[in-house]
Amino acid sequence: MSSDNNSKLYSYSAASDLTDYDKGFAEDVKNGLRSDQKYLSSKYLYDKKGDAIFQQIMEMKEYYPTRCEYEIFDLHKAEMLKYFSENVDKFNLIEFGAGDGMKTKVLLKHFWQKQTHFSYVPIDISANIIRTLTADLQENMPGLSVKGICDDYFKAFEQLEQTADNIRKVVLFLGANIGNFDYEESILFLKKIASYFKSGDRLMIGFDLKKEPQMILDAYFDQDGITKSFKLNLLDRINKELGANFNTDNFQYFPIYDPVEGSIRSHLVSKVEQEVYIEALEESFHFGLWEAIFMERSQKYSLKDIHKMANEAGFQCLHHFYDSKGYFTDSLWTLA
Repeated sequence: MSSDNNSKLYSYSAASDLTDYDKGFAEDVKNGLRSDQKYLSSKYLYDKKGDAIFQQIMEMKEYYPTRCEYEIFDLHKAEMLKYFSENVDKFNLIEFGAGDGMKTKVLLKHFWQKQTHFSYVPIDISANIIRTLTADLQENMPGLSVKGICDDYFKAFEQLEQTADNIRKVVLFLGANIGNFDYEESILFLKKIASYFKSGDRLMIGFDLKKEPQMILDAYFDQDGITKSFKLNLLDRINKELGANFNTDNFQYFPIYDPVEGSIRSHLVSKVEQEVYIEALEESFHFGLWEAIFMERSQKYSLKDIHKMANEAGFQCLHHFYDSKGYFTDSLWTLA
């Protein structure tokens, strides 16, 4: 995912916000709502309020991915450390889309307690979440080397390359975030990562595996409406930051799961014919009765799918780490 944001490095004392964020946000909203099939980029779901709602989602009984990946880290943290540190004295642990770091802290604490020589580089588009994460790590793991970056993943990678010191890169892309891309986008994304890698670098990706279809759908359509509020918050954000007049009561949240394609697709559907004006764009947008805004996709995978992706992108699979029920895997790759 990309943005037009200027990057900021966040140390433990950082407290500033992104520059020119509204400009990039406005441009992306305009492009999405002008499209024949309206869409809004899922990266904008994560403002301060969105971050808090997503933390509620991760705690929902229906939302199994977070619990599964947490269990994987708890079960396999020692084995992961062996793979990450094999034949090197130090490594940089770089996390794409770090979020609040709840799961990653299981690894960080284990590595820290083992006095492992590594640096942690969390990367996230949310300035709020980077500030919160780094402050928490300062308090609870003093002495841990952390450099948070608030930016697009590959702009952040370019910053890291400018200060490259031939230390092994171990890149984490967790939480089944790879599933937000379609297949072609996934391959392009993975090939881009490979272009920054050297021999011995590692990539670990969280994959939500295919399973009983209703269980998957329930994880994105909870009875308490938390996921619905997460999606509708983006309309509230457009109202607040871009001066729009969305009435969220006029939209229905509607996810669908296709077990053949293995994909959850989330939409907001207009329950009335309506016009929405966005002041920052000086433009009105028409929504027909039952017209949908595409919000997000989440792909589910088989092991065959995972190996095919790795091979096509120039990687080979080193190991798959599973939770006890086999619902989820963190797959560790290196260059082929």
